[in-house]
Amino acid sequence: MSKNLQSIKQRFGIIGSSDVLDIALGTAVRVAPTDLSVLVQGESGVGKEVFSKIIHSLSPRKHNQFIAINCGAIPAGTINSELFGHEKGAFTGASSDRKGYFETVNGGTIFLDEIGEMPQETQQYLLRVLESGEFIRVGSNKINKTDVRVIAATNVDLEDRIQKGKFREDLYYRLNTVTIKVPPLRERPEDISILFRKFASDFADKYRATPVRLDEKAQLVLENYSWKGNIRELKNIAERVSLMSENKIVTAEELIDANPQLLKRNLPVIGNGKNNGSDSNSFEEREILYKLLFEMKSDLNDLKSLVFEMIKRNDLKVPDLRNLRQLDAPKFPNSSSREDYREELSNRFQNPQSNYQNPEDVYSPNEGQPIIIENPDFDHAEVVEETLSLEAMEKQMIDKALKKYKGRRKEAAEELGISERTLYRKIKQYDL
Repeated sequence: MSKNLQSIKQRFGIIGSSDVLDIALGTAVRVAPTDLSVLVQGESGVGKEVFSKIIHSLSPRKHNQFIAINCGAIPAGTINSELFGHEKGAFTGASSDRKGYFETVNGGTIFLDEIGEMPQETQQYLLRVLESGEFIRVGSNKINKTDVRVIAATNVDLEDRIQKGKFREDLYYRLNTVTIKVPPLRERPEDISILFRKFASDFADKYRATPVRLDEKAQLVLENYSWKGNIRELKNIAERVSLMSENKIVTAEELIDANPQLLKRNLPVIGNGKNNGSDSNSFEEREILYKLLFEMKSDLNDLKSLVFEMIKRNDLKVPDLRNLRQLDAPKFPNSSSREDYREELSNRFQNPQSNYQNPEDVYSPNEGQPIIIENPDFDHAEVVEETLSLEAMEKQMIDKALKKYKGRRKEAAEELGISERTLYRKIKQYDL
């Protein structure tokens, strides 16, 4: 990271070192000296307003006024008056002339948050301001001029709203000269623990207490949560844990007790092995694998227990494995030989001289015990033991996918159902 970005982070209180965050900040720094319109995209709670302040502070307009307006919080009947002003008597209650924001912030910067909620009539007025710098007060026919830079932000898909006829396409392209995509918290897992410590420290300073810390498992819980509320939600959790925890080192159990919603994973569905251009599930791909593996393991254990219980309750006798080893390997060149083999096998098991042993001696339902199978082709026994390391299984699957596609990461990532960025990180992690 460049010294310039580091100084900007310190100046505006931005915490994090993820690549996606640095890319967004780098775009803001480059566009700041210009007068181009900027559209900041990102989910609620990611800090879009901070980016607008960075752009204003690094622009030639930094000594002039900056104002942030939430378009979704202003009633549709008064938003035109708020933005462009009104004349006395223009509507009921207009007892005097009033200047709008575009007039009072002349020479400065206006940040229009939730631009997708702006009424269509107001969109037409805004488009005229962006194209010519002209506007008309409500109830007036006099054209006024203004020199204002507009930075807009949205947490909805404006193209989708265009398709539904709720947003003007020409205004969208006028605003979208430069786009800055602020990453959600789930795409910055490496920053979550740092942000938690910052919020916990701020809470402790405010109330003169010792800041809490998370143990390793508790950090993993936070890193694997979906964070729909992003940084706002993380701050709330940090303050709640700081207040409720009796220990200064918070365990995963204590963290979940105070915040049960952390167990909700909202696992995505992987279809056709493609990401459809979205990285929103990049932090959950291991959970999908783990969930499937644990369910398979549970089903297998249930099946083993069921078979053992049936053998035990019905007092069944199980043939000695040594009898099976004495049989020749089956060869089925045609259907008749298959039937002959089946009949021979049945006769051998029905032989009263056959050695049998107790069911417990053949199968033990205890988990973690190795299954020993003697191979007649070798002098020693083979020990088949279940691998319980999730990281080893994940590494093996990634290695197989890379070999299958001869090192082509894009195709391997699609096969695994993860993003290329996540696959690259896993390759470095496992040194593949």
